[in-house]
Parts: sequence; C-alpha cells; structure tokens
Amino acid sequence: MRNPLSERIVEIPPSGIRKFFDIVSEMKDAISLGVGEPDFETPWHIREEGIYSLEKGRTFYTSNAGLRELKVEISSYLKRRFDVTYDPDHEVMVTVGGSEAIDVALRAMLDPGDEVLIPQPCFVSYVPCTILANGVPVPIPLEEKDNFKLTKEKLLQYITPKSKILVLPFPNNPTGAVMTAEELAVIAEIVIEKDLFVLTDEIYGELTYGMEHTTIASFPGLKERTVLINGFSKAYAMTGWRLGYLAAPAVILEQMLKIHQFAIMCAPTTSQYAAVAALRDGDKDVQMMRESYDQRRRFLMNAFKEMGLECFEPNGAFYAFPSIKRFGMTSDEFATRLLQEEKVAVVPGTAFGDCGEGYLRVSYAYSLKSLKEALGRMERFVKRLDGKA
Repeated sequence: MRNPLSERIVEIPPSGIRKFFDIVSEMKDAISLGVGEPDFETPWHIREEGIYSLEKGRTFYTSNAGLRELKVEISSYLKRRFDVTYDPDHEVMVTVGGSEAIDVALRAMLDPGDEVLIPQPCFVSYVPCTILANGVPVPIPLEEKDNFKLTKEKLLQYITPKSKILVLPFPNNPTGAVMTAEELAVIAEIVIEKDLFVLTDEIYGELTYGMEHTTIASFPGLKERTVLINGFSKAYAMTGWRLGYLAAPAVILEQMLKIHQFAIMCAPTTSQYAAVAALRDGDKDVQMMRESYDQRRRFLMNAFKEMGLECFEPNGAFYAFPSIKRFGMTSDEFATRLLQEEKVAVVPGTAFGDCGEGYLRVSYAYSLKSLKEALGRMERFVKRLDGKA
C-alpha cells in the first residue's frame, strides 16, 4: 500500500511541552509547573455573558471574520491600550486561539523558500507553522547576556535576501523577556530598511511587571508591515474558550480570511460573546491576576536564589527560565530525573529551540501553595545533585 502520510508532517516532531504534561497527568501526587495555563477561573461576569448567549439561543455562525460587536471592542482596546488604530471591518479577524492566527498569517504571506526569522527560545508553534506554510524557519539564538532580547546585531546577522517575516515573540514564552519601546525602535528601523514584515505575538501583552508593553505596530511605518496577534487565553484566563484575534493591513487580512473561511468557518459564537464582556469590563480582573502573578514571580525568584539556581529575572508572561548548566546534565535529563525522583514536572529548555539547552521553563501560573510544595521538592533534588543531602 502507498504511504498515506506526508513526509513533511512526519518529520515535524511533536511538542516538547506536551510530553511531560502527558506523563504527569498519569502520575500520582505529581505537581506540574510545566503548562502555561492560568490557575484562575474565567471571571464570573465573562462566563455569565457566555451562558446568557446560550440562553438567548445565540448558537448560530457568526461572520467569518467574527462578530462585528467584538471586532469593534478589539479595535477600541488596541487604541486605548497601545495607541494603534485598526478598522474593525477590514483590519481585524477573530480566530480560534492565537495559534490559528499564527498559522493563517504565515500561510497567507509565505511562498516556497521565503525565510522566517524566529528569535529563540520561543513558543513551539512558529517553526512547524512556517514549515507547514512552505517557508524556511531561520532560528535566531538569543542569549542570557542580552537578557534574551533581540538585538540589532543578532537580527542583522541572520537576515538574507530571502528573509520575509520577522517573528517578535515578546513578552516571551519561555524566558519572560520583554522588549522596551527603545529596543523595539531599533528593530523597527531594520525592518523598514530591509523591507521585512513582522508577526508580533502579544498574547502576554497584559502580563508585564514594572514596565508597560509596547507594540511595534505603533511605530511610524510599521503598522503597514505588521500582523499583530493577541487573544484572551492568558490575560483573561480563557484558555478553554479558544479565542484569539489578529489585526493587520486589509490587503493581508483579506487573504488570511480566505484560509480561515475554508478551514474554520468562524470562531465559537459563545466564546465571542464572552470576549465582548472581557474587553468591556475585564480591566480589574486582569489587574488582579497580574498582581498575583507578580507575587508568585518574586517568590519563585527568591526560591531559586536560595537553592543556588541562576535565573534571569523575567519581566513578562508567567514563566521563569533558570539555568541548570552547572550540573553537567542536559535539560531533558534534568527534567526527567526531577519528575521521576521528586514528581515535579517542568519543561526542558530545548522544547523552545536548541539554544534552550541548559535551561528549564518553570511556569508560575499556579497557586502559591503548589509553588511552595513543588519548589521544596526541587530544592531537595538540587541538594542531592550538589551532594548536600
């Protein structure tokens, strides 16, 4: 029988995040610090709006691009928070999570052989989605000495005549790095000079600590070159609602909408009504959750310091990226032994790119009680490795 599988798909490895999640889900008394999912319930007023939409029988398809009411709220939010103006009728599209937005953006913009510049460590989807869109992923390895930020020197080093799209994954998953307005201004100049387009993933834009998030789309000449991706999963604790969005120039969005039409039809109607409530009345909820994450972040950093783990201070998202290089083990070996010996799951840094070797991603989107127990176990493990236990 002929091989039923696509060689291109077979060659794409599965997500390195899910491997440890699947193991820990079947391990008794295990604690996971591996999944990037808020431990908060979706705020009640948002859930209530979703319930009300069902009670009112709003179970129909929406417009392919999404409820106009929601697109207007998205446009208003982007203007209010980040000072960028988008036409809700031609420059905004609602998607099934931010992940679908990444996929349709790359498929709409890439021709075979086009290169996509991807700063790593980063979210696991950019490379496989580039491959699925017939593009060529070009990882840019970021370094701790640069606070895991994209520098002018790094970017220029990897640009070629085939470079078309630059991915900006900030605030960053897994490092927690944030790019300031001044740092983005330098990158913006290069984007224009080298005639690049930008895919900016701002799903953690509301979760920054001690600084305000800036979108590169707000710089002169950049909105026309930028696809801005965001969503509701992280800031509003709406992971299971599967709702994201993108804002982009009409000429690009028109083509992305075609892919969305044929593959998806439209995002879930109930989720869209709930998202309207999130954008209208959710600022206080976001602030409360952000303050809680910040408390956990500071607790985590102090715990790492006490157990002798070096860790770059994250200023965004809800992840820390401690170094385990001094133990002479690979990230996978360390994470596997920690899970087997202490029943604590973290994600090897290599799940986010080869340059993640020697690091772990630890999520603090968990209660302080869970963090205290998990970090106590982790400290015990580190002491054994150091010969102090």
